[in-house]
Amino acid sequence: MIRVREILDKKQKVNNIITPTALVIDALKMLTSVNLSYLIVMDGNEFRGIFCERDYCRNVILKNRSSKTAIVEEVMTTDLPRIEVSDTAEFCMDTMNEHKTRYLLAYDNSHFAGVITIHDLLRQVLSNREWVFDHSIAEKLLEQEEGDKIF
Repeated sequence: MIRVREILDKKQKVNNIITPTALVIDALKMLTSVNLSYLIVMDGNEFRGIFCERDYCRNVILKNRSSKTAIVEEVMTTDLPRIEVSDTAEFCMDTMNEHKTRYLLAYDNSHFAGVITIHDLLRQVLSNREWVFDHSIAEKLLEQEEGDKIF
């Protein structure tokens, strides 16, 4: 069974980091330049949260805020589920399904190690098919209604 550490090791070097005091407009420009759906918010070496496209929609646009004056730490997501680098991909899929999220925060003991996304897990399913996930867990995720809160 593939582990979180192996998934993180296969990912490209992180180049999607932004500071909590950055303007949202700058975060949006960075999202475009790195061609990802989220940014990792770091204050020095300390993980603070993630900023994603949904944060912009829900916490800026729908609250009539300006992306030119709002700062990332005012709108970022901080309450994502945590996993350990020793956890399995199957555990990650189950955790995403349970918490209705697209992102998991991976830790190596108490040290932030990276973000596991739904896309990371789906790539594992496609490349390894039958032995990566129990078929029933993958089916549950595919059948999940997205009307509830999803990050």
